[in-house]
Amino acid sequence: MEDVRWALIERIASSRHLKSSVRLREFLFYTADCAIREAPEDATEQQIGIRVFDRHPGYNSSEDSIVRTHARLLRQKLAAYFAEEGANEELIVEIPKGHYLPIFVSKKKEMGVLEPVPANGEVTKKPILETIPSKSKVWSWKWLLLLLPIVIVSTALLWQLWMKPVFAETPVEKFWKPFLTDDPPLVIFSNAMFTGDSRSGLRYANPPEQGISPLNADDYVDTYTGIGELASVYTLTRLFDSRHAHFILKRSLLTTWDEARSKNLVFIGSVAENVSLRVLQSTTDFTMTTGPGFSGLLNHHPKPGEPQLYSRPEHPLTKDYAILALLPGVQPGKKMLIFSGLTTFGTQAAVDYVCHPDTAAELLRQVTGKDHQIHSFEAVLETEIGGGVPLRTHLVTVRIH
Repeated sequence: MEDVRWALIERIASSRHLKSSVRLREFLFYTADCAIREAPEDATEQQIGIRVFDRHPGYNSSEDSIVRTHARLLRQKLAAYFAEEGANEELIVEIPKGHYLPIFVSKKKEMGVLEPVPANGEVTKKPILETIPSKSKVWSWKWLLLLLPIVIVSTALLWQLWMKPVFAETPVEKFWKPFLTDDPPLVIFSNAMFTGDSRSGLRYANPPEQGISPLNADDYVDTYTGIGELASVYTLTRLFDSRHAHFILKRSLLTTWDEARSKNLVFIGSVAENVSLRVLQSTTDFTMTTGPGFSGLLNHHPKPGEPQLYSRPEHPLTKDYAILALLPGVQPGKKMLIFSGLTTFGTQAAVDYVCHPDTAAELLRQVTGKDHQIHSFEAVLETEIGGGVPLRTHLVTVRIH
């Protein structure tokens, strides 16, 4: 059953008050996730600055007021939402002044007061007790003094049990669940082999030369990777850290299959540059192809209305495509994730796509079966590029295995 608190957060984020403000939406999603996960330590000013506003760890929050400023704006937006669009909501979200962790309260209309929401996220109504007891039931003040400490302690214990939030699995956590385990996955990022140097110019090694080890050939260089791969590893680091999980990072040419055979695998980068992907039987519905002056994704089984080739413009580079795939791993019970863009920007956009609640939810609706399990799939993503960064990404097509 969907937690009503998370459903409320999604309605607020898509309302006219917040839908045009990316930063406020991220602020709301992040802090609400902390509240529902019972992780107040992740909702400090420092953590919000780092995880939402990309501030560097240890930044001086007393001089940088970005979190406080956005918290004030978010409180105003929440008040406006519940005064207008959300006037009939059964729950209300508040961010107390001086704090950043949202609280959920339910309306008790007949009493005109607000009550905290129970930990399971369900709104319940309590009967109104009689406020004027009969004279035959009035206790003497001595008995009240004796029982008062017991009543206070019992009430406090019940309050703590009642208010303790339960874990709500977000779309991002549901997608990444097989990889957020005690057995850390192996994250393999691309590092193609080049010839030349930074002064004379680097160029890709010819295909026959790709198997030459740089340990035996001084003219070959394998220490470069794309900026999108770098950004992707950073995004995954933030994701895994926020869930207290870990992964093992390896560049493609240094991966040994002895260790990869027993691990869940995450491939970051194009098959043209991630040599490890060539060893495995990877995607079959969509594959990368290149030709004179173009590169694209071949659609091997196009549906009606779909093109056989998804190609990007060369100059200027305003659009890119990427393969996003979840496939069986090397051994039974293991899984393999592939993020393979035509360029480094497409790779970055694919990783970002499954690390954001909205787009992860969009994907899950397509790949989750009636058994509520995520099936193996291959998908194509299209991303707009501007200013040298991926801007907007959407799901083009998907194939369920």
